[in-house]
Amino acid sequence: MSHSPLRKETDCLNCGAIVLGRYCHVCGQENVEPKETFWHMFTHFLYDITHFDGSFFVTLKDLLFKPGFLSREYMLGRRKKYLHPVRMYVFTSAVFFLIFFSLFHVSEDDISIKNQATKVKDGFNTIKEEAYKNAKTKKDSIEIMNGLELLGYKDSTENFPDHDDEPGGLSFSLGRTTDYATVKEYDSVQNSLPKNKKDGGITRMMTRKSIALNEKYKGDQTRMATELINKFLHSFPYLLFVSLPLYALFLKLLYIRHRKQYYFADHGVFLIHLYVFSFLFMLCYIGLDKLAKKTDWGFIGIIEAILILTGLFYALKAMKNFYRQGWGKTILKFIIFNILCLVSLVFLFVVFFSFSIYQI
Repeated sequence: MSHSPLRKETDCLNCGAIVLGRYCHVCGQENVEPKETFWHMFTHFLYDITHFDGSFFVTLKDLLFKPGFLSREYMLGRRKKYLHPVRMYVFTSAVFFLIFFSLFHVSEDDISIKNQATKVKDGFNTIKEEAYKNAKTKKDSIEIMNGLELLGYKDSTENFPDHDDEPGGLSFSLGRTTDYATVKEYDSVQNSLPKNKKDGGITRMMTRKSIALNEKYKGDQTRMATELINKFLHSFPYLLFVSLPLYALFLKLLYIRHRKQYYFADHGVFLIHLYVFSFLFMLCYIGLDKLAKKTDWGFIGIIEAILILTGLFYALKAMKNFYRQGWGKTILKFIIFNILCLVSLVFLFVVFFSFSIYQI
């Protein structure tokens, strides 16, 4: 219910019916003044998202201090005083990723992709310049050059080919190096080849993408890597969203003997609450990590280690409380579940990283 004043008129603004109370008995709309302040809109938004009338804090308290309790309450139908799991997930994930993306944004200054030969060349040039500063005669200069040659330096561009000074000097490849400057050139060559010598579907697709990226970024791998990493980081919310039903399937299989007691949606609700806890947990951990880097306080590392162990125990305890099995079976299934999650997570990372490549 909103806190806006009631209208003096009794006709419903939505359907035109006569309203006898606060709400229309035909369409259910509240008969309040349609004009509202910005503050009212903002507080109404917070109310709709979090139910700050009390259910949010009750839900948060039980989520943090009663592992698995909320999921079981939801499964048993006791839901009135708690925030809906999906709404809780949307709110906490939005806050988490808002903070995460503001803290973890990769810039070109954070990435240095440089040819190793060029690094060696730069190092030798610095040594040579410093050495020549102390040379007083031609003989001193010759001795300096002989000493550098013994270390492997030759005053020749062939010995240290400089690929970094030219924009197109570096080449990105998806598993196969190419000498084509443009996709059009590659397609032209492929069309001229006999059918049995043309690249296959996947090879052709990967080669064309490699050429297209080199063409788009003109060989600037630093800029390319920056955009790729940021694109991949921004795919994390989708990755988690995809992982949720997959992990629910793992739990369904692990508790297959109790399929009549736990439906697929029940496993999903359990995971949603676990995800929400993980978001809050990660926010605490990120905050401690940032504090440790700014202050160099050694004891924060101990707190972080305790926090990680606490998080693992929380997940194990939540699994035991929700599924109501002994410690032995719960620990065994917890280990199997985490192995399955880890393997599938690696697969999802590869899939989403590949997708990120094809998005840049």
